[in-house]
Parts: sequence; structure tokens; C-alpha cells
Amino acid sequence: MRLGVDACVLQVLTTLLCDSAMFPAGPAWPRVRVLQVLWALLIVLLASRRLWALKDFQECTWNVVLNEFHMVGQDGVEDRFFEQKPMDTVGKVFQTLVDSPIDPNEEYLGFPYYLKINYLCDQKLSQDLVRMGHLTGLKPLVLVTFQSPVNFYQWKIEQLQIQMEAAPFRSKVSKDCIAEEVCSMSWYTPMPIKNGSVVMHVDISSNGLGIFIQDKGFHVNINGFLKRDEEDNIMYTVGEELYDLSPEHFVGISSRPLWYTVNQTPVLILGGIPNEKYVLMTDTNFQDHSFVELSIDSCWVGSVHCPHSGFTATIYDTIATESTLFIRQNQLVYHFTGTYTTLHASDRGSDRWVRVLASECIKKLCPAHFHANGSEYIMALTMGKNEGFIHFGTITDGQVSFEMLPKEWSVCQQIAVYTCNIIWSEYIAGEYTLLLLVESGYSGSSKLYQVVTYNRVTGEMAIVYEVPEFVPEARGLEFLMILGTEVHTNTLMVPRGISFNPYNNLIFIWGNFLLQSSDKENFIYLAGFPKEQTIKYIARSFLGNMAMVTETEEIWYLVEGTYRVYQLFPSRGWDVHISLQLMQQSSLYASNETMVTLFYEGNKLYQVPGGALGETLGRPRRADTSSPGPAFPLQLVYLMYEYEGQLVKRPVPVEKLLMYQQYTHYDLERKGRYSMLSFPNFCPFSVMRLRNLPRPQRYTRQERYRARPPSVLERSGFHTKNSLAIYQGLVYYLLWLHSEYDKPYADPVHDPTWRWWRNNKQDKDYFFFLASNWQSAGGVYIDMDSYEKIYNLEPESELPERIFLDKGTEYSFTIFLSTQGRSFRAQGELGSAFQLHTQVDVGVVLADPGCIEALVKQEVLINRNSVLFLITIKDKKLCYDQGISGHHLMKTSMMVNVRSKPAGEGAGRGKPGPAGITIFTSSCPQVVGSSGLCFQETHLEPHMQGHLMVPVLIGCPPGKRLAFDITYTVEYSRRQNKRYFDCVRVDPEMPCFLFRDSVCPFLFPAQFTALLPLPLCALPPRSSPAGHPPFVLPHLTFPLSVLSFSGQANFFSWSQPLSNPIVFYPFFLIQDLVTGDSGSFQGSYVLLVVGGGPTLESIRDYSKDEIYRFNSPQDKTNSLIWTTRTTRTTKDSAFHVMSHQSPGIEWLCLENSPCYDNVPRGIFSPEFFFKVLVSNRGVDTSTYCNYKLTFLLHIHGLPLSPKRALFIFMVSTSVFVGLVIFYIIFCLLWPLMVKGCTMLRWKINYIIASDSFYTYTSMSGISSMSPLRHSRQGSIVSSRLEEDGAEPREATEGQLMTLASHLPPPPATITPPLQGPS
Repeated sequence: MRLGVDACVLQVLTTLLCDSAMFPAGPAWPRVRVLQVLWALLIVLLASRRLWALKDFQECTWNVVLNEFHMVGQDGVEDRFFEQKPMDTVGKVFQTLVDSPIDPNEEYLGFPYYLKINYLCDQKLSQDLVRMGHLTGLKPLVLVTFQSPVNFYQWKIEQLQIQMEAAPFRSKVSKDCIAEEVCSMSWYTPMPIKNGSVVMHVDISSNGLGIFIQDKGFHVNINGFLKRDEEDNIMYTVGEELYDLSPEHFVGISSRPLWYTVNQTPVLILGGIPNEKYVLMTDTNFQDHSFVELSIDSCWVGSVHCPHSGFTATIYDTIATESTLFIRQNQLVYHFTGTYTTLHASDRGSDRWVRVLASECIKKLCPAHFHANGSEYIMALTMGKNEGFIHFGTITDGQVSFEMLPKEWSVCQQIAVYTCNIIWSEYIAGEYTLLLLVESGYSGSSKLYQVVTYNRVTGEMAIVYEVPEFVPEARGLEFLMILGTEVHTNTLMVPRGISFNPYNNLIFIWGNFLLQSSDKENFIYLAGFPKEQTIKYIARSFLGNMAMVTETEEIWYLVEGTYRVYQLFPSRGWDVHISLQLMQQSSLYASNETMVTLFYEGNKLYQVPGGALGETLGRPRRADTSSPGPAFPLQLVYLMYEYEGQLVKRPVPVEKLLMYQQYTHYDLERKGRYSMLSFPNFCPFSVMRLRNLPRPQRYTRQERYRARPPSVLERSGFHTKNSLAIYQGLVYYLLWLHSEYDKPYADPVHDPTWRWWRNNKQDKDYFFFLASNWQSAGGVYIDMDSYEKIYNLEPESELPERIFLDKGTEYSFTIFLSTQGRSFRAQGELGSAFQLHTQVDVGVVLADPGCIEALVKQEVLINRNSVLFLITIKDKKLCYDQGISGHHLMKTSMMVNVRSKPAGEGAGRGKPGPAGITIFTSSCPQVVGSSGLCFQETHLEPHMQGHLMVPVLIGCPPGKRLAFDITYTVEYSRRQNKRYFDCVRVDPEMPCFLFRDSVCPFLFPAQFTALLPLPLCALPPRSSPAGHPPFVLPHLTFPLSVLSFSGQANFFSWSQPLSNPIVFYPFFLIQDLVTGDSGSFQGSYVLLVVGGGPTLESIRDYSKDEIYRFNSPQDKTNSLIWTTRTTRTTKDSAFHVMSHQSPGIEWLCLENSPCYDNVPRGIFSPEFFFKVLVSNRGVDTSTYCNYKLTFLLHIHGLPLSPKRALFIFMVSTSVFVGLVIFYIIFCLLWPLMVKGCTMLRWKINYIIASDSFYTYTSMSGISSMSPLRHSRQGSIVSSRLEEDGAEPREATEGQLMTLASHLPPPPATITPPLQGPS
């Protein structure tokens, strides 16, 4: 038996035992016997529960904490998520990975945090069970979902997920550990961060091995309101965190609403603590929380224009947006912007609370639940001197600005009343309209309440509805159409607020009543809500569910689109549920508790109850919550025990409460001598299933990557810090490849991971061989197939969270219903065949029937007592123009409801329902029935059936882009032009295209054609005229007759037609980043050259006038850059409209264009880089997508201007002729020059020799002249021989004789006289 059945039996037993009035009238003895039987059943029930408790089964749940990079392996440590920059901590580890598929030259970074994962059994951490899970093969699977940013102008809109497998890691060994392998362990995965995303959802699931653990989700958001102090301690920037709390802060205090931007807010804030500047803050959606005293000045400025009865420190209104917090204290409004470097510059963060609207008297802040146009919004209602005006705030990238609306006349003046009071304001972003609830008519006791609309763009204001003065008399009906003819009670209608859902266009006016409308004009009164109660605030999931909290803290529930209101608390169902929870000693419930707030998390309603203080030191412990069902409200509740209290977050079990309330209705049927219990079944079917669901990614636009940890070469399978660091780097690089993949040139393979492994795929077996032999470097093996993008997710058994529809796109699915009893009947008319009709019907409600249509087909399976409904919704191509991928999507929805068809109702067509709602059904005119009455039992909890709602977003879906198909463009150009010439300096990322092919089959290499004044071309050999010998140049062959001299345009001109010039054929791809589809773009587009330059560094953007002159076929200034033979143009004939079947582009570069007359760099031909814009805006009707692609096109072989060509030719010819003349002169004069130089040289030598001889003789004695002369002659001759040893010997001897003949004769020998003896 399941818990739901136990609760039902217990409820019936309790009712029968305690409420004697419920027994039917009759003798006393049957009542006594029934009591004896019921007491026996109660004993069996309690005994069986005790036996179930003895079963060897423990309920386990995942537990996740955040650890910084250097805290891995330490137990009992939980860090806060505020660091946002990647860390350079893994680079050294990757340098050791030689012989691995990664490129060591790439930069690998890491994230600052890890996710530490283990599981708790019976709310306790047992390392024995954790080790058992590891030994039995259990591995946690982590799915991280990144929320798209608000400002889609700065960041790309995408639905991104990454699935990781957690790696087992041994914790640090303590002194008490005596195990050989492991005492304590956990699993770790990197906690990735993505630019533009500060909200992340983490889902933990099992791989299916080991102990069974239910999937669980966590919010892991970046907290930009934290910082480190001088002592490296983490502290709040908005105030001081408190740890010593008191029960009086929560006990007996009224609950308050939690306001924030839906799905975009990382940090939630909640005030309302009396007479204190205290707020609750959380970055995990209250899975844990902080109690903070705000550091505001608390200044109170009272005046005649701003009357106040007194001062209080209470923070009344709190609103959280993506990066900014707003609070109201008294009449003052403050805001604080967090430090989010992943969203905007770090200097955007505030260092203190900033007061805004200081001169205004603000009585209330109203939230705008949805962002639009890249911004978030907030509304401040005034009183005093500016009453009747609204201060409309816009938050863009953390910058806050306010404007006062209406711009000229106040609301009171425009609705022609003397004074008025704006009670509430709601902003409809898709219509740029403010929806105001205005109170007026102060003369007398009666007051008039009106719904007023104000358009921000046009400034128009209109009264769309007047609230009736008195509450209508429903007379037993569930709802009543307000037509003005109904009977009213004596109770005044006192509205408190207004709420709008942009998906289903439902508007609710709430107070001591509840009015519903889908067109702002026709309202339905929901009579299920009592007029004695007054709604204080409402919580909406915006996915089809709504909860209301009254002034007396009652909780009411409504399925949007239906008319039955359910009371959840207090109720008999709540009494049964709380009794069962107390019996089980649940930590989420207590006998004394106070609700703090009620809110939805997605489509789950949570309650935050209050009690006593959980811990006096440290952060409050994490609330014990598991993932609730799809329609659960959430409560933040303060639980008060005997000596302490605790603030917990818990789901409100709506399905259980509604189901328990059904079992309060029963009958006692007499079966012979015994009475039997009989419970009525209000559900019109027994089984409801969804079938034939399409693969979800095409419609949900969810991109998903898979990353597994590297395999460690350790027998125990535990990872090390180095292997975890490698895992960090691989995940970081995978996300980096994803972010860099959005480039204009399409890769040959449409996958972001293709570039990562393209050079190493062929070595895959080698790397596996090294790993299998335990030889991998670093002790890890990186499997390239473990890092991939997933394109083929299978559908689950439920409708997706949302679907996107492009132009004419349709989505279909099948509902399978098994009916109860005999649910078919045959109908027919005379002369026609009988047809089977079922008593169960399906209705489809479309929020915007003018934009989408629905088709329902029914198939009866009589042998299975079942019926199939094939439902198809399709876009009608009417309500959207064109937009950028993911931008400005139109919100609408589809609701499906199952009902039991009244007897006698036959098949019919769709009819308009109440309040103008168009309903497409197979046979019913109204959609009422099974909502809140049908439930499906699961192993966890019951789920409501019979009502489905799917948000539909119409427009260009995220993840689609236009890319330049460079591979096919080059291939097709080569095939069409019979040749293709790339640049001399080949760039594989940006291939070149030739400007003009004026050279036929035999031609110069293209890079040298710029040196010729005119591209020279030869006609084919068969075209050469007879009798004219060909004129031959290297690599050129053409007849002389085709050349003639021209001094105007070019040096050469053709007297016969040229061959076809080079035509550029651009092709583009439509790439789906979600499904992996990549196909040729078949639509129309406009191609414009919007910038350019001769080098990459000199590229500039052209002005609008230049773009027109360079691209328009209407240009008369001789400035065209290109032309085409396509005749289709835009409506104003300004530009050509092209398609994939266009004849291509011919480059012109006319005289006044920027690519005309470019000076070549070096010996190569001139080049030019064109910045090309391609857009299908306004010319393509096949899609809602406004594809816009800007890319660079490299063109080479540009011609020179005639003047520059002639100048280059004349200069080249002059230089050539001068060189020839110089060569001739040089050859003729060379012998004479040699002879003259020789003679001159010997003259110089003679002079030098003569001077040397006479100098020497003057220094020597006369007596040694004769031998010196012969010696000198020999020295001179010897030296000259050494210098001119290469000359002929005869010349040398002749020179020597000539030199000797010129020498002076030797002097006579003088003999000294003999001397005699003295």
C-alpha cells in the first residue's frame, strides 16, 4: 500500500470513529459492529506500518555542497558561490600530458569551484553506505542548466546544459581512519560558469547502479552581494550577517509575498520583520538562507506632501532582479547592484545602498515579473503631491533609471476625477502597456474601482473595466459571467490587486473576491472563493497554477483556465496530511508553525514556514527538501519547537490535499449482513498517458553537452587532485569551444568539438593502447568520445516545459485515455452508419487563436475501452514579423483539459468559450471537468492529471544562425569557373577569391597579374585567326591580331570579346546549433558591402550614404563595388535581392569605390578585404528569423587604374631601356677602360718606386751604392712580380728593362789614399 492509500483509510477511519453523525440512520447493532470492524482495521493499519518500518530499506537523497578549488577532499566544508573569474591552476598539469589527444599549446583554465556530492540516508551521512554505493558501481550524473541572461543585446540567448559524470575522490585521511583503502569519500565534478548566466540549476541523478536514490534538483546561483574582507573572510556587501536570531522575528508575524524576476534572479530577498532592518537573503531559493541587517541610513522625511503616522524600521517591500535589489522603508526607496563580472563590468557593483526618488513619497513598490527588451522593470506608486502618477523604473545591466508616467496629465485628470488612488500596477511588456487598478469617487461612502490601461509608447490611456460595487450572487454556481444583469449581495467589492499572465492572457482582480478575464473587458466571477475572506497576495507559477493567501493566512488554489477554487489550508485534507507527517516525525512539520511566505519555483509551490531558531552559530542548516511534483507551491515556514525554532522550505502537497478531500465523501453500502465502504470516483478516466511525443530538442531548443572525467590508471578507481584539475580544464575548454563556435565561416563538420580532436582522431587506437598498458602520461586517459554534443535526446513521458514555433511549424502529440465502465455509445441517423462516441472528451484552449490553431482527431479503441486524441498545434503565420534568434518572442500558450461529456451531447466543432476564450475540441463547447479531480499514483507522490498547459513562444527560435558556406563556395566556384586561385599567403581560415579572371587556360599565376597594366588573355587555340602566327610570351600564347594599343583605359585593349570573367557564387548555411542540422539557405537575402580596407588593420565601416553608393543598382556616381545579373530588388529598388539560385556576383570596383586603384604591396597583386553583410530582413517570407551575418571576404588580383597602370608601364619601360643602354655602353667601353686603368696603375707604381729609391740612396753611404743598386733592382722586381704575378712574363721583363734604363748611372768608385807612417 502506498502512502496515499494509508492516508485515505486513516481519514475514513478517523471520520467514522469520531463523527457519529456521518452514520446512516438504523438499528444500534449494525453501528456497533461497524465500529468493531473499523477499530480492527485501524490496528491492522498501524501494525502494518510498524512492520514496514522494520524493512531493510532506507530512503536516501542526494546532498550537494560547493567547495573551492583548493578545498577538495576536506570534510565539513561548504563554500559560497561568489568568485566568477576562471583560474589558471590547471595549465601546469596539462603540460605533463605528452602522447595525449590534447594540444599542449592551447590554454586550459579551470573554474573556481567543485560540486561535492554524496547522499544522506534517513537524513544522516553514512560513509559505509557511500562506500557501498561506490563499490556497487554507483556514479552520480550531474546536469547543469544555465539560465539565459536578460540583456540579449550583449549576450547570446541560448538554452544550454552540460551533463557530467562525478568522479570518486578520497577525503583527507584523519587520525581515526584505520582502513587500508578509504574511510571517507565523495564524488566531485567541476562547477562550470558561463558568461551571461548567473542562475544555474543542478540536477543530480543516478547511473542506475547501486542503491536507488531519487533524482533531486538544486539551485546553485552566483551571489554578487558577497566579498572578502581584509582577513579573507566572506561577508555581505549590503549589510551585516546575523547569527543569533529570536523567535519573535517570525512567530505570530503575517506572511508577505516574495517578489522577483521569474527565472532570472540569483539572490532572493524577503523583508517584513517588524521594527527591524532585517531581511532574509538566499542564493539557493531558500534551500539555505542568511539573516542580514541592512546598512541603510533609515532616514524619515515627513512633510505636508508626504504624511506619515510614524516612523518604523521595517522593510516593507522587497524586489529582486537579475543583479539589483530594491527595498522600501517608510516612503524611501533604495537599490543595491551586485558585482557580477559575468554580466557586466565589475565597476557596476555598488558599495552602498543608493536612495532613489528621494523627493517623492512612495507608498508601494510593484514588481514586473518578466523581463523584456533586454531590461527589467519596477513600478513605484506615489502619494501626496504626485498622487496619480507612477514612477516606472528600468534596470539594464545593473543601471537603474526612473521616469514618471503619464508624461503630461495624471491618471486622475485623464479619467476625469478630482482625486484618485492607484492601488496596483501591472506591466504587460509585450504590449508596452501599464495595467492600473484605480480607486476613485470619494464623495459619499461608495468608491469606484476601475481598470485603466496606459501605453508607454503612444501615451494613450483608456478605462477598460469598472469593478461592480457589490459581490454577485452566484446561487450555487461555480462561476458567473459578469454581464450587468446579475443579482448582487450586500457585500462591497474591495479589490486589492491585479495580476496578468503573459502566456495565457488571463487577468485576475483579487480582493474579497476573484475575477478572471482573458481580454481585459469580459470578466468571470469565481464563486468558490468566499466573500468573507480577503486575498492578501497571490503566488503564480505562470504555468497554469495559482495560489492565494488571505489576511487570515488561509491558502486557496486555482488551476488557471478553470473555475473551481480549492481551499488547501485549513482543510480536512490538511489535517490528514499534517497528522501523517507528525506520525512519521518529519522534520518539515511541527505542531506550532508560522508561514513566512508562499511562492512557486518553476511550477512547484513552496511554503516557507517559521518555527524556532535552528542554529545559533554558523549558517542555518540546509533545509530538508526533495524535488516536489510539477504543481507544488512552496512554503517558507518557521517551525517552533519547545526550546528552539527552525526556518525551513517545504513543498505544499496540493495533489495529496485535494485527494484527501475527495475521500471525505463516501457511502456505506449494505452487502447482506455487512456494510461496505464505497468511494465515488470523480475522475472521468482511469489512465491518462502521453504518446508519440516528438524528440524534444527541436522544440525546446535545449543544447546539451556531455563530459565524462578522464579515466585514472589506478586500480581503486579514485581520482587525484591532478586528474580533477584535468577534468576542470577539459570542461572549461569544451564550453569555450561552444562560445567560440558562433563565427561567420562554417566548419566542414557542423559540431563545436570537431576542431578539438580533428588532428588526433586517427591516433585514437594508439592512445587507447597506451592506456590499456598503463603507459598514459600523467596517469590519466582522455577519451575523445567522452566530450561531445548531444543531438538526439529522447522524449520523456510528459510535455516539455515550453515549445518554440517558427513560421508554419507544428507540434503534435497523442493523449491516451482509458475510460471507466461502459463509456461508448452508438449514434446514428436513418440512412447513415452508426458511429461510436465516447463519454470522455478533450478540449484545447488557445490563448491567442488568431496566431496558432489546434486540430484534434479522435480514435476510439473499443477493444481496450480507450480513446486516442491526436492534438496538433500549428503557427498560422500571422502574428510575428521577423526577429533575431531568441529575441522578442511572442508569449502564448495551449491548455488541454479532459472532461466527462454530458449525456446526449454529440460531436461538434470548436466554439468560443466563456470570456472570449476560443476552444478547439473534438466535441465539447466548454472545458470543465477533471482539473483537481484526477490523480496518478507514483512511487513518490500523486500527480494531478486531466489538465495540461504548455507555454508556446512564437518567433525565431534560439540556436539558429546563418553561416557562410566557405567549403561549398570554393568548390562551386572552382567547378563553374574551371579554376580557383588562392592567395600567395594561404590562410585556411579565410580563403581568397580572385577579382577577375582575364587569363584564359594559359595564364600567369594570379598573384603576378597586377604587374601587367592589363590582364593579358589568349583566345583558345581553335579561335586563333588563320595566317597570324601566335605571339609568344612565357606561359602566354595569343595571336597578334587581338592586341592593340590604347592610351586611355589600359595599355592593351581587346579587339575581340574576352572570355567570361570570374563570378563569385556565395552560398550560405542555416545551422541549427540544437539539433545539429545544417542545410543550404533556400530563402532570399540582401548582400551589402558595409566596410573594407586593403589590410585587416585598415578595415573601416562605411556610412549609410557610402553603403548605398557602393551597393545600389540605382547609383549614378560610378561607385559600385559589385553587380549581379539578378533583376529582383527590394521594394524601393535600392538593393538587389538574391537567393541560392542567383547567377552570382561580378566585382567591379569602379572609379569612386574604395577598392579602386589600390597600390600593391611588394610584387604581389593588390588585395582588399570586404566586410559583407547578409540579411534576409524584409525579403524572405519562409521564416520568422531575421538572419544577419557579417563576415570578411578576401579578394586578390584587383586591377590598377589606367593612369597608375600607364605610369607603372612607363616607369618600368624607362628603367628597362635604361638598363639595356647602360649594358651596351658598358660592354663597348670595357676594354678601353681596362687598358686605361692598367696604364694609370703603372704610372702610379712608377712614381711610388722612384720616390722610394731616391729616399733610400740619400740615407745610405756612397760606398755601398753599387751593391744597393743591384739589390734595389732585385727588390723592386721581386715586389712587382709578387703583385702582378698573373701578367705575362714578357710584359714583366720589358717593364723591368725599361725601368733599369731610366735609372741613373752608378757613381765612380773612390779609393781612399793610403796613409804612411806618421
